[in-house]
Amino acid sequence: MAAMTGGEIIVRMLKEEGVSKIFGIVDGTYFGLYSNCPPYGIDIITPRHEATAAHMAGAYARLTGGLGVCLASNGPGVANVLAGVAAENAEGNRVLLITSSRRTGITYPDRGGTYQYFNQVAVIKPMAKWSGSATSLDRIPELMRRALRISYRGRPGVVHLDVPENIMNGKTKFSDFRAPHQYRCTEPLHPNPEQVEAAARMLGHANLPIIHAGSGVIHAAAYEDLASVAEMLHAPVTTSWSARGVLPETSALSWPMVHVKACNEVRNGADVVLCLGSRLGETDWWGKAPYWRLPRDQQMIQVDCDEDVLGNNKPVAVAILADVKLFLRALRKCLEGLEGDFSLEARRRIVAQLVNHRDKDRAKLDEKLSDRSSPMITAHVGKVCREIFEDDAVVVFDGGNTAVWGNFYYQVRRPNTQLSTHHFAMLGAGAGQALGAAVARPDKQVFCIIGDGAFGFHPQEIETAVRNNLKVIFLVCCDKQWGMVKINQQFSLKPVMTMIKKDLGPEETINTDLGEIAFDELARSMGAHGERVSDPDELQPAIERSLAADTCAVIHVDVDPVKHMWAPGLLHFKNMHQEPAGK
Repeated sequence: MAAMTGGEIIVRMLKEEGVSKIFGIVDGTYFGLYSNCPPYGIDIITPRHEATAAHMAGAYARLTGGLGVCLASNGPGVANVLAGVAAENAEGNRVLLITSSRRTGITYPDRGGTYQYFNQVAVIKPMAKWSGSATSLDRIPELMRRALRISYRGRPGVVHLDVPENIMNGKTKFSDFRAPHQYRCTEPLHPNPEQVEAAARMLGHANLPIIHAGSGVIHAAAYEDLASVAEMLHAPVTTSWSARGVLPETSALSWPMVHVKACNEVRNGADVVLCLGSRLGETDWWGKAPYWRLPRDQQMIQVDCDEDVLGNNKPVAVAILADVKLFLRALRKCLEGLEGDFSLEARRRIVAQLVNHRDKDRAKLDEKLSDRSSPMITAHVGKVCREIFEDDAVVVFDGGNTAVWGNFYYQVRRPNTQLSTHHFAMLGAGAGQALGAAVARPDKQVFCIIGDGAFGFHPQEIETAVRNNLKVIFLVCCDKQWGMVKINQQFSLKPVMTMIKKDLGPEETINTDLGEIAFDELARSMGAHGERVSDPDELQPAIERSLAADTCAVIHVDVDPVKHMWAPGLLHFKNMHQEPAGK
């Protein structure tokens, strides 16, 4: 039985969990951990900021289906990582954060004036799934097992283990290493067969059944099963923002979330809803009227691996605690046995009419693409990216109006190929998410459509991409203003003049205008490829040159600041934050 540092015990346990990548900035307080990573075949990828490490871990977890691991050193390192903890936990990404703290005896509680100390566990606890501290070497394995057990239970999120530096770097003899199945449930939850049969009968005999899919479909990797059931039922599929593309948006049964009115129409037309892995939160209008049909007229079947979600925001007829993939496979078998009991003819006629309304909305949105002026209207960025990048490329959206424009003009054609902070709307997270995506899928194209305000949070991570050979392409939409804030402010200050002029000057608004950062020049200063475009006809060649550069690239895209501010769907976005009228 060899003596091991506390850090090596953690590394060995992570290896048993299949971890091969850790994201974080090295620090002497956890030397016992990171120095043992190479012997166990674990790579440490070092960004320039701890929040980026958390975002990289979150994106890595989302795209691989595994565990994302990040590090932060005591005091300021942990303070820096807090933004990432809040965002990645809100997004439901499975992240383990390991932090160091000052030595035992002077912390928890503070002896008084302890250097680089604050109560890290107490601060993180309310913003994560779990947070705890190992107070001795022999408790590290127990608490690591607890953290991992909680991490894989229910909806994913961030779990946190804090280890004092003398425990992290101190040594003990330990050999009781266990495989994951020996301390946590590694099998997905099977559905109750009777509930599956009841759901199949309801869906089969419905006038218009629809499916609403959330991130649970991604965590279960249930894409083919979702498509199969949707086709069997000829049921339209809507999604939460974060689940965009779980049914490819090329499908005739896909109702992309950007078609807000069309989604409202189909949700109000449905008499039965199959809700898969979604909490029906605020961005789903809480499942309430007038955006959804009233509960008395609409039965809901809700499937989730987290019992707290079931029936929380909308009453359900059948609440099924199960893994989404296992449920869909069982449902498909039941539907096969019922195929002779229900007809799809009337349903097809209803859906055809709804498709017509959805497609008219797409055509109306695409009219903006006829604007070929310079600086360009931001619609061209998403549209040209869709034409250039491969269908399985990973796209990251970041920013206020920039993310809106990107979402409205980019079609998601493959499941689990789009990232953002849909629940937290964290500006600047996109840089780290894009880097994490490139680590998770090194053989795929990765690009990020990001605003100049958002990219200003972490532009130093361009160097991280260059150093680690992460060939991300950043398209920075530059309008030199906090656009989403500015338009809301204008309506609050001078609504009539805003409608007439469309844009108020700096003297009429409050701190919403920004100076210029030449992001193409900044990129070149860090060894990346840099381009700058203003004319929409220049965009495609710039992207092609960036792809050919075979390194990280930054394209500074000058967009019309007034047109950029008037992004599509803003009225819907404003209404989303009001309590719906229906109960």
